[in-house]
Amino acid sequence: MADHIILGQKGEALAVTFLAEKGYDILETNWRYKRAEVDIIAKDGNVLVFTEVKTRATDYFGAPEESITSKKKALLTDAASAYMELINHDWEIRFDYISVIYEDAGNFRLKHFKDAFFPGLF
Repeated sequence: MADHIILGQKGEALAVTFLAEKGYDILETNWRYKRAEVDIIAKDGNVLVFTEVKTRATDYFGAPEESITSKKKALLTDAASAYMELINHDWEIRFDYISVIYEDAGNFRLKHFKDAFFPGLF
């Protein structure tokens, strides 16, 4: 498996653990809809949260969250709509980012960006 895929999986595992420790109920990981993949779908109290995780080995070329494009936001929004329809959603939603700089298992930085964007305003 390619190094960048393994790095991404490590970052996503850290993000799942982080959210679970914060009391989030993890509903799905790597949920796919057409060309989109939502890294983590969770509930934070009564809020349905769609989370994109970006992991890099270094921030030399910029912070991981800076690589989330408007196209990616549109794909996340479409996938979120499909998921909400699937589960007959009728409560509040939120889109978050988790940024991970991962040097090794004992040396990483994780940042959580709540309400990172609102659909239609990007």
